[in-house]
Order: sequence, then structure tokens, then C-alpha cells
Amino acid sequence: MGSKNKLRVAILASGGGTNLQSIIDQCQQGLLDVEISLVVSNNPDAGALQRAEQAGINNICINHREFDNREDFDQAVVAALKEVGTELVVLAGFMRIISEVFLLAFPQRIINVHPALLPAFPGLHVQQKAIEYGAKFSGCTVHLVDSGVDTGPIIAQAVVPIFTDDSEDTLAARILEQEHKIYPQVIQWFAERRVKVAGRQVQIINSKNVGLALINPPISTVK
Repeated sequence: MGSKNKLRVAILASGGGTNLQSIIDQCQQGLLDVEISLVVSNNPDAGALQRAEQAGINNICINHREFDNREDFDQAVVAALKEVGTELVVLAGFMRIISEVFLLAFPQRIINVHPALLPAFPGLHVQQKAIEYGAKFSGCTVHLVDSGVDTGPIIAQAVVPIFTDDSEDTLAARILEQEHKIYPQVIQWFAERRVKVAGRQVQIINSKNVGLALINPPISTVK
């Protein structure tokens, strides 16, 4: 990996923290040039806080219900992140819309993972929406966060086929497996200073193109 100075990352989560755990695991295995400087949750009962505690990672709950408005809450979170020298903010199931306060504090340094192939199916319950729409593929998207909902420039995507017998839960489980693969990889690209942003185009420096097409259902099975 080559970097002596590890990227200082803060992870924000509202729920169980499975993506957080995948990042922790890869850090512990020496696969990421990253130091998780802080885990923040807006939910005092979040499993993510327990995962951070078990891993010996500094963690804090900043309950959004204790603030009069979104901006005041974001300012409190930003202050906590600045205090520990955060360089990259990673949203991992953080169920809050980010305000301009946050975006101005960390320009092009806030990333999120979404369980669909954006720009299709932003928002919530996206696996069920993809199934109901009749899409043949779904997947996950790691993107930069902007002022919209799941509208920021796309960094990386993983594609998952939708099977005819899929339920929301089975599709979500397969997508989550891919989230656990590509999210840590994107963080590592930031650590290696390989992410270049120009408007909506995000380039990974020194990446190689692979000519690969995915077809679902497979052509060989269609008569």
C-alpha cells in the first residue's frame, strides 16, 4: 500500500454498522492505509457504536433530537470531526441528509454507499423498487455526497443480477456483500490520493479499463 501517513477517516452510522465492520476488518488486516479516527452516530442505540467500542475505536453519539435544526446538529458533528483531524468522512448507513454546513467543511471529502445503481432508484426501499420495476440488474454505488439525495458524482459501482425469485431481503443481502467489497476499496483509493474529480466525472488514477458486458438472463438460456 505504500503510504506511511495513514488517511484519517471518520465514519458516521445510524444503525447496525455492517459496512463499518467491513472497514474495521480490513484495517485490522493491514489492507487499508487508514486510521479510523472517530465513529459518530446520531442514534444512541446504534450497533455501530458497539462495534467501534469492541474494536477500541474512539466513538461518540451526537443525538440529532437534542438540536433545534439540521444545521446546528451538523455543526456539532463537524466540530467533533475537525477535533480529531478528519480528512475523509464516510457515511455508512447514516440516516441523515447532509446540510451545506457539512459540505462546506469537507468539500468533496464526504462519501456514501447506496444499495442501487444510481441514478436509478435513489432514496429508500430501493431493492423492492428495483424488483417491482422489473430491472434485470441492481447493485451498489459509492458516490461523493452533494446537496441532493443520492445525486453526487459516482466513484464506483458493483452490479448484481436480479433473479426471478428474489425478494427484497435476498437481493439486499447480495448487494450488501458487494458494498463490503467496494466501499473499503474506494476508501483506499482516497488514501492513495488516486481519486480525481472533474465536475461529475470521477477518475481513479492508474486504473485499467476492462471490457466486460453483463447480460441477464444469459443469452445462452434464451430460445
